Amino acid sequence: MKVTLNETILAESNDTVVVENNHYFPPSSVKMDLFTDSQTSTVCPWKGTASYYNASVDGKEVSDIAWYYPHPSEKAKSIAGYVAFYKNKVNIE
Repeated sequence: MKVTLNETILAESNDTVVVENNHYFPPSSVKMDLFTDSQTSTVCPWKGTASYYNASVDGKEVSDIAWYYPHPSEKAKSIAGYVAFYKNKVNIE
């Protein structure tokens, strides 16, 4: 799986974890130098509290482009730290 924004690769991995039709990418497969922390957070009843990232590509910042669970619930331990992307903000193939 590969995630791109304006032809720039944000993440690429053959070892994603699919949860609720979203591919969660291992942290090591994400180009973290393109991301900054967002102030946004949300709560999933079964996964826990999600944190968000903004991305900057070619001088353009896209807010809340991705999310991750730094401390997920016991049921979601398999995606701890893994990063998922909003399908309407990036190209996932």
